Amino acid sequence: MSQDTNPLHADGRHRCRWCGTDPLYVAYHDEEWGVPERDDRALFEKLILDGFQAGLAWITILRKRDGFRRAFDGFEPEIIAGYGPDKVEALMQDAGIVRNRAKIEATIRSARVYLDIMGKGPGFSAWLWDINGPTLDNRREEGAPSLVTSPVAQAMSKELKSRGFNFVGPTIVYAFMQAVGMVDDHDLTCHRHGAREFGGRR
Repeated sequence: MSQDTNPLHADGRHRCRWCGTDPLYVAYHDEEWGVPERDDRALFEKLILDGFQAGLAWITILRKRDGFRRAFDGFEPEIIAGYGPDKVEALMQDAGIVRNRAKIEATIRSARVYLDIMGKGPGFSAWLWDINGPTLDNRREEGAPSLVTSPVAQAMSKELKSRGFNFVGPTIVYAFMQAVGMVDDHDLTCHRHGAREFGGRR
């Protein structure tokens, strides 16, 4: 397939069509999406934010990400695990985040589960990457239908739910896997396809 099927951006690069031209979205696409993430806390944050995305566009969460980080104490699980009813009510009044009580309360429970995993095993990152295995390159052709789940996403979703996480259905988990580099779903014509580390950017 000709690279001309994927129009060049102003900087002369081809990108996945989903990122459009919004500077915030383009930066996220170029610098984060699909880059393997192995930091425990960062993976926790991304999983929580993907749960908040359910029913919304990712750009909505991206625009509120700084607000989420402020409201949830930098997504430090040790702090979130101690939240009580007063904090939940304060978060419900915070316009800087998505004010959904069920998702807020699920975040607190998830922080406690995360701490349990960290205390009993090799760590959150090692646990998730062990389920996933090496990064899978789907070699996605430009214009091919977007994948929304996979057998690995279904298995990871099942494991997360069994531990006590919520808002981790297979579709949410697959989006998480794409974002944190467990699967490379950049179009073959995209300049980020195959460039799985910041230093590998083409």
